[in-house]
Amino acid sequence: METIIPIRSRDRQAESDTAGMELKRMERIVDAAVLGGGIAGSCMAKALSDRGWETVLIDRKTFPRHKVCGEFLSPESRSTLQAFGLNDTVASLRPQRIARARLIFEHGGEIELPIPGEAWGLSRYAMDEALHLAAQRAGAHLHMATTVTQVELSGTGKGYRVRMRQGSEVSQIHARAVITAWGANGRVALGAERPKTSTNDAYIGVKSHYTGLTMEPVIEMYFFRGGYLGLCPIEDGKVNAAALLDRNEFAKAGKSVLSILEAAAERNRKLEQRLAAAVPIAGTQAAIAPVHLQRKPASWDMLPRIGDAAAMIAPLCGDGMSMALRSAALCAPLADDYLRGNLSLSDWERQFTGSIHREFAGPLRWGGFMQWLIRKPAIAQLLPGAARIAPVLANGIVRATRLKPYES
Repeated sequence: METIIPIRSRDRQAESDTAGMELKRMERIVDAAVLGGGIAGSCMAKALSDRGWETVLIDRKTFPRHKVCGEFLSPESRSTLQAFGLNDTVASLRPQRIARARLIFEHGGEIELPIPGEAWGLSRYAMDEALHLAAQRAGAHLHMATTVTQVELSGTGKGYRVRMRQGSEVSQIHARAVITAWGANGRVALGAERPKTSTNDAYIGVKSHYTGLTMEPVIEMYFFRGGYLGLCPIEDGKVNAAALLDRNEFAKAGKSVLSILEAAAERNRKLEQRLAAAVPIAGTQAAIAPVHLQRKPASWDMLPRIGDAAAMIAPLCGDGMSMALRSAALCAPLADDYLRGNLSLSDWERQFTGSIHREFAGPLRWGGFMQWLIRKPAIAQLLPGAARIAPVLANGIVRATRLKPYES
Protein backbone atom coordinates (compact mmCIF):
# COMPACT_ATOMS: atom_id res chain seq x y z
CA MET A 1 0.00 0.00 0.00
CA GLU A 2 1.19 3.56 -0.69
CA THR A 3 -0.01 6.94 0.44
CA ILE A 4 0.60 9.71 -2.09
CA ILE A 5 0.02 13.35 -1.24
CA PRO A 6 -0.36 15.11 -4.62
CA ILE A 7 0.94 18.68 -4.98
CA ARG A 8 -1.67 20.88 -6.60
CA SER A 9 -0.50 23.52 -9.06
CA ARG A 10 -2.27 26.87 -9.35
CA ASP A 11 -3.27 26.08 -12.96
CA ARG A 12 -5.09 22.96 -11.84
CA GLN A 13 -6.81 24.45 -8.80
CA ALA A 14 -10.18 25.02 -10.50
CA GLU A 15 -10.19 21.52 -11.95
CA SER A 16 -9.21 20.14 -8.54
CA ASP A 17 -11.97 22.07 -6.78
CA THR A 18 -14.57 20.68 -9.20
CA ALA A 19 -13.29 17.15 -8.65
CA GLY A 20 -13.39 17.79 -4.92
CA MET A 21 -17.06 18.76 -5.11
CA GLU A 22 -17.85 15.54 -6.98
CA LEU A 23 -15.96 13.51 -4.41
CA LYS A 24 -17.68 15.27 -1.54
CA ARG A 25 -21.05 14.14 -2.83
CA MET A 26 -19.75 10.56 -2.80
CA GLU A 27 -18.11 10.77 0.64
CA ARG A 28 -19.11 8.22 3.26
CA ILE A 29 -18.57 8.73 6.96
CA VAL A 30 -17.27 5.73 8.88
CA ASP A 31 -15.80 5.19 12.30
CA ALA A 32 -12.56 3.50 11.23
CA ALA A 33 -10.58 2.76 8.09
CA VAL A 34 -7.99 -0.04 8.15
CA LEU A 35 -5.46 0.23 5.31
CA GLY A 36 -4.10 -3.21 4.40
CA GLY A 37 -5.96 -6.52 4.23
CA GLY A 38 -3.38 -8.95 5.59
CA ILE A 39 -3.55 -10.81 8.90
CA ALA A 40 -3.23 -7.75 11.14
CA GLY A 41 -5.58 -5.58 9.08
CA SER A 42 -8.37 -8.14 8.77
CA CYS A 43 -8.22 -8.98 12.49
CA MET A 44 -8.28 -5.28 13.35
CA ALA A 45 -11.31 -4.73 11.12
CA LYS A 46 -13.10 -7.66 12.74
CA ALA A 47 -12.27 -6.49 16.26
CA LEU A 48 -13.61 -2.97 15.66
CA SER A 49 -16.72 -4.29 13.90
CA ASP A 50 -17.33 -6.66 16.81
CA ARG A 51 -17.34 -3.62 19.05
CA GLY A 52 -20.03 -1.98 16.95
CA TRP A 53 -17.94 0.48 14.91
CA GLU A 54 -18.57 0.96 11.20
CA THR A 55 -15.28 -0.13 9.70
CA VAL A 56 -13.85 -0.35 6.19
CA LEU A 57 -10.94 -2.60 5.22
CA ILE A 58 -9.01 -1.49 2.13
CA ASP A 59 -6.29 -3.26 0.16
CA ARG A 60 -4.83 -2.42 -3.24
CA LYS A 61 -4.78 -6.07 -4.36
CA THR A 62 -7.33 -8.84 -4.60
CA PHE A 63 -7.72 -11.76 -2.20
CA PRO A 64 -7.18 -14.60 -1.76
CA ARG A 65 -3.68 -14.60 -3.17
CA HIS A 66 -0.36 -16.25 -2.44
CA LYS A 67 2.01 -14.12 -0.38
CA VAL A 68 5.62 -14.53 0.69
CA CYS A 69 5.34 -16.00 4.17
CA GLY A 70 6.72 -18.92 6.17
CA GLU A 71 3.07 -19.94 6.78
CA PHE A 72 3.99 -21.03 10.30
CA LEU A 73 1.67 -20.17 13.19
CA SER A 74 3.68 -20.43 16.39
CA PRO A 75 2.05 -21.65 19.61
CA GLU A 76 2.00 -18.04 20.86
CA SER A 77 -0.45 -17.11 18.12
CA ARG A 78 -3.13 -19.40 19.48
CA SER A 79 -3.96 -17.24 22.53
CA THR A 80 -4.21 -14.16 20.31
CA LEU A 81 -6.49 -15.92 17.83
CA GLN A 82 -8.66 -16.96 20.77
CA ALA A 83 -8.91 -13.32 21.92
CA PHE A 84 -10.21 -12.39 18.45
CA GLY A 85 -12.69 -15.29 18.51
CA LEU A 86 -10.86 -16.86 15.56
CA ASN A 87 -9.19 -19.97 16.96
CA ASP A 88 -11.98 -22.29 15.80
CA THR A 89 -12.13 -20.53 12.42
CA VAL A 90 -8.45 -21.16 11.77
CA ALA A 91 -8.59 -24.71 13.17
CA SER A 92 -11.40 -25.53 10.70
CA LEU A 93 -8.95 -24.91 7.82
CA ARG A 94 -7.13 -28.16 8.73
CA PRO A 95 -3.69 -26.73 9.52
CA GLN A 96 -0.83 -29.18 9.81
CA ARG A 97 0.36 -29.82 13.35
CA ILE A 98 4.05 -29.01 13.94
CA ALA A 99 5.91 -30.17 17.07
CA ARG A 100 9.61 -29.64 16.32
CA ALA A 101 12.07 -27.46 14.44
CA ARG A 102 15.04 -28.96 12.61
CA LEU A 103 17.93 -26.69 11.59
CA ILE A 104 20.19 -28.04 8.82
CA PHE A 105 23.40 -26.17 8.06
CA GLU A 106 25.41 -25.90 4.86
CA HIS A 107 28.22 -28.11 6.21
CA GLY A 108 25.72 -30.88 7.11
CA GLY A 109 25.35 -30.30 10.85
CA GLU A 110 21.85 -30.38 12.36
CA ILE A 111 20.03 -29.12 15.44
CA GLU A 112 16.59 -30.38 16.45
CA LEU A 113 14.57 -28.39 18.96
CA PRO A 114 11.14 -29.06 20.45
CA ILE A 115 8.53 -26.37 19.93
CA PRO A 116 7.03 -25.31 23.29
CA GLY A 117 3.40 -26.01 22.44
CA GLU A 118 1.53 -26.98 19.28
CA ALA A 119 2.30 -24.92 16.20
CA TRP A 120 0.34 -24.97 12.94
CA GLY A 121 1.31 -24.87 9.28
CA LEU A 122 -1.32 -23.07 7.21
CA SER A 123 -1.21 -21.27 3.87
CA ARG A 124 -1.84 -17.54 3.75
CA TYR A 125 -4.14 -18.18 0.79
CA ALA A 126 -6.54 -20.10 3.03
CA MET A 127 -6.03 -18.02 6.16
CA ASP A 128 -6.46 -14.57 4.60
CA GLU A 129 -9.68 -15.63 2.92
CA ALA A 130 -11.08 -16.98 6.20
CA LEU A 131 -10.13 -13.83 8.11
CA HIS A 132 -11.74 -11.60 5.48
CA LEU A 133 -14.93 -13.60 5.69
CA ALA A 134 -14.87 -13.33 9.49
CA ALA A 135 -14.44 -9.55 9.26
CA GLN A 136 -17.34 -9.30 6.80
CA ARG A 137 -19.58 -11.39 9.05
CA ALA A 138 -18.76 -9.03 11.90
CA GLY A 139 -19.97 -6.13 9.73
CA ALA A 140 -16.79 -4.75 8.15
CA HIS A 141 -16.97 -3.37 4.60
CA LEU A 142 -14.20 -4.70 2.33
CA HIS A 143 -12.73 -2.72 -0.56
CA MET A 144 -10.25 -4.94 -2.38
CA ALA A 145 -8.33 -4.01 -5.55
CA THR A 146 -8.60 -0.45 -4.24
CA THR A 147 -5.62 1.90 -4.04
CA VAL A 148 -5.43 4.54 -1.31
CA THR A 149 -4.08 7.63 -3.06
CA GLN A 150 -4.32 10.15 -0.24
CA VAL A 151 -4.81 10.36 3.51
CA GLU A 152 -5.21 13.79 5.01
CA LEU A 153 -6.61 15.44 8.09
CA SER A 154 -10.13 16.67 7.53
CA GLY A 155 -10.79 20.38 7.35
CA THR A 156 -12.38 20.36 10.80
CA GLY A 157 -9.32 18.71 12.33
CA LYS A 158 -11.44 15.78 13.46
CA GLY A 159 -10.80 12.58 11.61
CA TYR A 160 -9.30 11.94 8.18
CA ARG A 161 -10.21 11.97 4.53
CA VAL A 162 -9.13 8.81 2.74
CA ARG A 163 -9.17 9.07 -1.03
CA MET A 164 -9.34 5.82 -3.01
CA ARG A 165 -9.24 4.64 -6.60
CA GLN A 166 -10.72 1.39 -7.92
CA GLY A 167 -10.16 1.15 -11.65
CA SER A 168 -11.38 4.45 -13.08
CA GLU A 169 -13.67 5.18 -10.14
CA VAL A 170 -12.44 7.67 -7.55
CA SER A 171 -14.11 8.08 -4.17
CA GLN A 172 -13.34 9.13 -0.65
CA ILE A 173 -14.46 8.40 2.86
CA HIS A 174 -14.26 10.33 6.10
CA ALA A 175 -12.94 8.16 8.92
CA ARG A 176 -12.74 9.14 12.56
CA ALA A 177 -9.71 6.84 12.93
CA VAL A 178 -7.25 5.36 10.43
CA ILE A 179 -5.03 2.36 11.19
CA THR A 180 -2.26 1.38 8.75
CA ALA A 181 -1.54 -2.31 8.15
CA TRP A 182 0.04 -2.01 4.73
CA GLY A 183 3.17 -4.06 5.32
CA ALA A 184 6.83 -3.30 5.80
CA ASN A 185 7.20 -1.59 2.41
CA GLY A 186 4.18 0.68 2.71
CA ARG A 187 4.87 4.39 2.53
CA VAL A 188 4.30 6.30 5.73
CA ALA A 189 1.14 8.39 5.86
CA LEU A 190 0.27 12.07 5.72
CA GLY A 191 3.22 13.07 3.56
CA ALA A 192 6.06 12.08 5.90
CA GLU A 193 9.26 10.89 4.24
CA ARG A 194 10.00 7.18 4.15
CA PRO A 195 13.05 6.54 6.37
CA LYS A 196 16.23 5.72 4.46
CA THR A 197 17.46 2.15 4.64
CA SER A 198 20.78 0.62 3.73
CA THR A 199 20.95 -1.44 0.55
CA ASN A 200 23.63 -3.54 2.28
CA ASP A 201 20.98 -4.98 4.60
CA ALA A 202 18.34 -5.74 1.96
CA TYR A 203 16.94 -9.18 1.21
CA ILE A 204 14.56 -10.78 -1.25
CA GLY A 205 11.79 -13.09 -0.09
CA VAL A 206 10.45 -15.89 -2.30
CA LYS A 207 8.00 -18.76 -1.79
CA SER A 208 6.34 -21.66 -3.58
CA HIS A 209 4.13 -24.60 -2.62
CA TYR A 210 5.21 -28.12 -3.46
CA THR A 211 3.78 -31.63 -3.57
CA GLY A 212 5.75 -34.85 -3.51
CA LEU A 213 7.42 -34.22 -0.14
CA THR A 214 6.77 -36.42 2.89
CA MET A 215 6.98 -34.31 6.03
CA GLU A 216 7.05 -35.20 9.69
CA PRO A 217 5.38 -32.73 12.10
CA VAL A 218 8.57 -30.69 11.78
CA ILE A 219 9.49 -27.36 10.23
CA GLU A 220 12.83 -27.74 8.46
CA MET A 221 15.18 -24.73 8.21
CA TYR A 222 18.09 -24.97 5.78
CA PHE A 223 20.96 -22.49 6.09
CA PHE A 224 23.56 -21.63 3.46
CA ARG A 225 25.76 -18.80 2.29
CA GLY A 226 23.52 -15.85 1.50
CA GLY A 227 20.34 -16.88 3.30
CA TYR A 228 18.06 -19.65 4.46
CA LEU A 229 14.98 -21.58 3.36
CA GLY A 230 12.21 -23.14 5.42
CA LEU A 231 10.05 -26.13 4.52
CA CYS A 232 6.76 -26.04 6.40
CA PRO A 233 3.98 -28.63 6.04
CA ILE A 234 0.61 -26.97 5.44
CA GLU A 235 -2.96 -28.11 4.79
CA ASP A 236 -3.90 -30.85 2.31
CA GLY A 237 -0.47 -32.48 2.29
CA LYS A 238 1.26 -29.51 0.65
CA VAL A 239 4.59 -28.03 1.71
CA ASN A 240 5.48 -24.35 1.71
CA ALA A 241 9.05 -23.44 0.76
CA ALA A 242 9.91 -19.86 1.74
CA ALA A 243 13.36 -18.30 1.59
CA LEU A 244 15.00 -15.08 2.74
CA LEU A 245 18.01 -14.37 0.55
CA ASP A 246 20.70 -11.72 0.26
CA ARG A 247 19.85 -9.70 -2.87
CA ASN A 248 23.47 -9.30 -3.92
CA GLU A 249 24.26 -13.01 -3.48
CA PHE A 250 21.35 -14.06 -5.71
CA ALA A 251 21.42 -11.23 -8.26
CA LYS A 252 22.31 -13.69 -11.06
CA ALA A 253 19.97 -16.50 -10.02
CA GLY A 254 17.36 -15.65 -12.63
CA LYS A 255 14.11 -13.71 -12.47
CA SER A 256 11.63 -16.50 -11.77
CA VAL A 257 10.81 -17.61 -8.23
CA LEU A 258 11.57 -21.24 -9.07
CA SER A 259 14.99 -20.44 -10.55
CA ILE A 260 15.86 -18.49 -7.40
CA LEU A 261 14.71 -21.36 -5.18
CA GLU A 262 16.74 -23.81 -7.25
CA ALA A 263 19.82 -21.61 -6.88
CA ALA A 264 19.28 -21.53 -3.13
CA ALA A 265 18.90 -25.32 -2.90
CA GLU A 266 22.22 -25.81 -4.68
CA ARG A 267 23.97 -24.16 -1.73
CA ASN A 268 22.90 -26.81 0.77
CA ARG A 269 23.41 -30.42 -0.32
CA LYS A 270 20.72 -31.83 1.97
CA LEU A 271 18.21 -29.26 0.76
CA GLU A 272 19.02 -30.05 -2.86
CA GLN A 273 18.43 -33.74 -2.17
CA ARG A 274 15.22 -32.95 -0.28
CA LEU A 275 13.74 -30.98 -3.15
CA ALA A 276 14.84 -33.40 -5.90
CA ALA A 277 11.46 -35.18 -5.93
CA ALA A 278 9.36 -32.11 -5.11
CA VAL A 279 6.86 -30.82 -7.67
CA PRO A 280 6.07 -27.08 -7.58
CA ILE A 281 2.36 -26.21 -7.63
CA ALA A 282 1.60 -23.77 -10.44
CA GLY A 283 0.38 -20.36 -9.38
CA THR A 284 1.66 -20.52 -5.80
CA GLN A 285 4.89 -18.64 -6.41
CA ALA A 286 5.40 -15.17 -4.93
CA ALA A 287 8.28 -12.78 -4.33
CA ILE A 288 8.92 -9.53 -2.47
CA ALA A 289 11.85 -7.13 -2.50
CA PRO A 290 13.45 -5.34 -0.87
CA VAL A 291 12.97 -6.84 2.58
CA HIS A 292 14.46 -4.84 5.46
CA LEU A 293 14.34 -6.47 8.87
CA GLN A 294 13.36 -3.83 11.40
CA ARG A 295 15.66 -3.59 14.39
CA LYS A 296 13.21 -1.59 16.49
CA PRO A 297 9.40 -1.44 16.63
CA ALA A 298 7.86 1.39 14.59
CA SER A 299 4.33 1.43 15.96
CA TRP A 300 3.32 5.00 15.13
CA ASP A 301 4.12 7.36 12.28
CA MET A 302 1.40 10.02 12.17
CA LEU A 303 -1.02 7.07 12.37
CA PRO A 304 -0.96 3.76 14.27
CA ARG A 305 0.88 0.96 12.47
CA ILE A 306 0.18 -2.74 12.93
CA GLY A 307 1.50 -5.95 11.36
CA ASP A 308 4.78 -5.80 9.45
CA ALA A 309 4.41 -2.03 9.32
CA ALA A 310 5.00 -1.98 13.09
CA ALA A 311 7.60 -4.72 13.48
CA MET A 312 9.23 -7.43 11.39
CA ILE A 313 11.23 -10.15 13.10
CA ALA A 314 13.77 -12.30 11.27
CA PRO A 315 11.74 -15.05 9.54
CA LEU A 316 13.97 -17.78 10.97
CA CYS A 317 12.36 -17.08 14.36
CA GLY A 318 8.97 -18.21 13.07
CA ASP A 319 6.99 -15.60 14.97
CA GLY A 320 6.06 -13.16 12.19
CA MET A 321 2.37 -14.08 11.95
CA SER A 322 2.11 -14.17 15.73
CA MET A 323 3.51 -10.63 15.94
CA ALA A 324 1.05 -9.41 13.30
CA LEU A 325 -1.86 -10.83 15.30
CA ARG A 326 -0.52 -9.45 18.57
CA SER A 327 -0.04 -5.91 17.23
CA ALA A 328 -3.70 -5.82 16.17
CA ALA A 329 -4.81 -7.22 19.53
CA LEU A 330 -2.87 -4.52 21.37
CA CYS A 331 -4.20 -1.74 19.13
CA ALA A 332 -7.89 -2.70 18.97
CA PRO A 333 -8.97 -1.87 22.56
CA LEU A 334 -7.13 1.46 22.42
CA ALA A 335 -8.84 2.32 19.12
CA ASP A 336 -12.14 1.44 20.75
CA ASP A 337 -11.43 3.74 23.71
CA TYR A 338 -10.43 6.52 21.32
CA LEU A 339 -13.63 6.20 19.28
CA ARG A 340 -15.69 6.25 22.49
CA GLY A 341 -14.03 9.48 23.54
CA ASN A 342 -12.29 7.88 26.52
CA LEU A 343 -8.78 8.32 25.10
CA SER A 344 -7.06 11.18 23.29
CA LEU A 345 -5.01 10.55 20.14
CA SER A 346 -1.79 11.36 22.00
CA ASP A 347 -2.70 8.92 24.80
CA TRP A 348 -3.52 6.26 22.22
CA GLU A 349 -0.09 6.78 20.66
CA ARG A 350 1.68 6.73 24.02
CA GLN A 351 -0.05 3.60 25.31
CA PHE A 352 0.19 1.67 22.04
CA THR A 353 3.86 2.55 21.54
CA GLY A 354 4.61 1.46 25.10
CA SER A 355 2.79 -1.87 24.77
CA ILE A 356 4.46 -2.69 21.44
CA HIS A 357 7.87 -1.90 22.91
CA ARG A 358 7.26 -4.02 26.01
CA GLU A 359 6.12 -7.06 24.03
CA PHE A 360 8.29 -6.81 20.91
CA ALA A 361 11.61 -5.20 21.84
CA GLY A 362 13.12 -8.32 23.42
CA PRO A 363 12.10 -10.80 20.70
CA LEU A 364 13.23 -8.39 17.97
CA ARG A 365 16.60 -7.90 19.65
CA TRP A 366 17.20 -11.66 20.03
CA GLY A 367 15.86 -12.28 16.52
CA GLY A 368 18.39 -9.80 15.19
CA PHE A 369 21.12 -11.59 17.12
CA MET A 370 20.14 -14.95 15.60
CA GLN A 371 20.03 -13.41 12.13
CA TRP A 372 23.55 -12.06 12.71
CA LEU A 373 24.80 -15.45 13.91
CA ILE A 374 23.68 -17.40 10.87
CA ARG A 375 25.27 -14.81 8.55
CA LYS A 376 28.68 -15.71 10.01
CA PRO A 377 29.70 -19.04 8.38
CA ALA A 378 32.44 -19.74 10.92
CA ILE A 379 30.04 -19.28 13.82
CA ALA A 380 27.19 -21.18 12.14
CA GLN A 381 29.49 -24.18 11.73
CA LEU A 382 29.91 -24.33 15.52
CA LEU A 383 26.21 -24.06 16.39
CA PRO A 384 25.21 -27.77 16.15
CA GLY A 385 28.02 -28.78 18.51
CA ALA A 386 27.23 -25.94 20.89
CA ALA A 387 23.55 -26.93 20.94
CA ARG A 388 24.44 -30.53 21.86
CA ILE A 389 26.75 -29.36 24.65
CA ALA A 390 24.36 -26.74 26.03
CA PRO A 391 20.79 -27.60 24.94
CA VAL A 392 19.29 -25.47 27.73
CA LEU A 393 21.10 -22.41 26.35
CA ALA A 394 19.92 -23.17 22.79
CA ASN A 395 16.32 -23.55 23.94
CA GLY A 396 16.64 -20.39 26.00
CA ILE A 397 17.73 -18.32 23.01
CA VAL A 398 14.82 -19.66 20.95
CA ARG A 399 12.35 -18.85 23.76
CA ALA A 400 13.79 -15.32 23.99
CA THR A 401 12.57 -14.65 20.43
CA ARG A 402 8.97 -15.64 21.27
CA LEU A 403 6.09 -13.56 22.48
CA LYS A 404 4.44 -14.41 25.77
CA PRO A 405 0.86 -15.83 25.70
CA TYR A 406 -1.66 -13.07 25.15
CA GLU A 407 -3.76 -11.92 28.08
CA SER A 408 -6.67 -9.71 27.06
